[in-house]
Amino acid sequence: MEAQEGKKRNNLIRGFEMFGRSFLLPVSVLPAAGILQGLGSAFTNADTVKMYPWMQNETFQFVMGFLSTMGSAAFKNLPIIFAVGVAVGLAKHEKGSAAISGLLGYLTLQYMMNFLLSTSGQLVDTTGMDPTKAALALADKMQTTVLGIQTMDLNVFGGIITGVIVYFVHKRAIKMHVPRVLDFFSGPRLVPILIMPVMAMTAIVFFFVWPVVQTGIAALSVMILKSGTIGTFLYGVIERLLLPFGLHHGLNWPVRTTELGGIFTIGGRQYQGTIAAYMASLAHGGAINPMITRFSSGKFVYNMFGLPGAALAMYTCAKPENKKKVGSLLFAAAATAFLTGVTEPIEFTFLFVAPALYGIHAILAGLTMAVTSALGAAYLTPTGHGLINFIIYGVLQGTKTKWYIMPIVGVFCFAMYYAVFTFAIKKFNFKTPGREDDDADIKLHGKDETRKKMGVHTLKDENKATSMASTSSDGKLSTHDQAVALIEAHGGSENISDVDACITRLRINVKDKAVVDKDTIVNKLGAMGFNESGMQMQSIYGGHANVLKMEIQDILGIGE
Repeated sequence: MEAQEGKKRNNLIRGFEMFGRSFLLPVSVLPAAGILQGLGSAFTNADTVKMYPWMQNETFQFVMGFLSTMGSAAFKNLPIIFAVGVAVGLAKHEKGSAAISGLLGYLTLQYMMNFLLSTSGQLVDTTGMDPTKAALALADKMQTTVLGIQTMDLNVFGGIITGVIVYFVHKRAIKMHVPRVLDFFSGPRLVPILIMPVMAMTAIVFFFVWPVVQTGIAALSVMILKSGTIGTFLYGVIERLLLPFGLHHGLNWPVRTTELGGIFTIGGRQYQGTIAAYMASLAHGGAINPMITRFSSGKFVYNMFGLPGAALAMYTCAKPENKKKVGSLLFAAAATAFLTGVTEPIEFTFLFVAPALYGIHAILAGLTMAVTSALGAAYLTPTGHGLINFIIYGVLQGTKTKWYIMPIVGVFCFAMYYAVFTFAIKKFNFKTPGREDDDADIKLHGKDETRKKMGVHTLKDENKATSMASTSSDGKLSTHDQAVALIEAHGGSENISDVDACITRLRINVKDKAVVDKDTIVNKLGAMGFNESGMQMQSIYGGHANVLKMEIQDILGIGE
């Protein structure tokens, strides 16, 4: 019973980890886009231009406007980016098929919603309205325009949900058996065909359910906004505690990109999520609502000051004879956190050797976020809470961001982390770097090593594991057993250098074709024919070839 519960718990954790990691692909574009838009908005903001006459140059303004527009291309199309990115991030095979299906699925969803709104007489008529009034009229009825399509305002949720649905359809469709006459449409080609009716049905569900859901989300966002300093503290603690399991993305990005982060009215328009609201605030000028940035401002402080303070504490507590060696490791990790906001080298190191230290860090991080927000700091970044982004999104945007609060709070944060970590390390004799019994153990620890120690199986571990498979009820080999036999018939895994497939042929590249058992492939393993092309062995399996390819890749741990 306990074993089953443990397996379910690990499966749940792996599922959340996979979902969180799928956000990394669409999110990865935001830092570059944010830098472009941040620089552009910093130097084209009307208030800033008035303050600095040297900016009042047509060529300079053109270049900055060009950069801002380039960056805004990503932020104005986040739902589509997430629809494609989540589908690709979750798919294990045929990611190109997942990408085109994500795009087609999202477009199908929007066109069908437009059709349903139009035929039911609920489509808002904005003819003759100026842009501001039209936007407010659409927002009042929870509608928006996406790529020229007037539709329900699903925001980034629409993209995320599309990506997840595409993943499940893709997972099943690429291995579906179809009649031989339809072999051309099997495998990855079948996914975009099936995704259209699936997303059409999804649109019908959304048409009736989403207004209720959106009302609930709006109420939840109000509750989060009204939670004040305590809410910010709890957010900081929970977000850090989720990091070791890779689940923090599932908390961060809905807040940053959806209504869960708040709904803000700026310049007569409504913006959902903290990133869009902050970018709009920079473009519009004037004071910035600190409620927009309260889940971000404090991260700069503990990344740039708190964790370096923890690193100094670990260095101070190291054995004298190990300080020189451990100092270079900790300095590099602290510098990475300070400059770029990448904190894993430090965090996973003390999580690995002393989980209690990580719990202390989570509490200190939440406290830092709460204090920074309470003091009125109003700067935010899409991702990467380090010096570079602090300059772009904080300092260059002018005093309206109250960026000067960060270094002041940072000094106290550094001292707090240093004092607390030093006390805890010495009090409980934690074996932080430089305090190990064996000097050869002095190193920083990575996430895979740490999660393995914690008993959390990673997705990489899962993909490499192969399950025991049996024959089907009709006596034929199962796909797994057929794939295993094909590997052996091609001389074993050591003899295989690559595996691919076209519409009808399984193509396996081998190192030594003399050991390939062609008779077994044709007579016992179901191939309808066999050909050689150099070192590539081509077995004809019709539409089943692509399924066998993916099964063999899973067993060999290639093509992932």
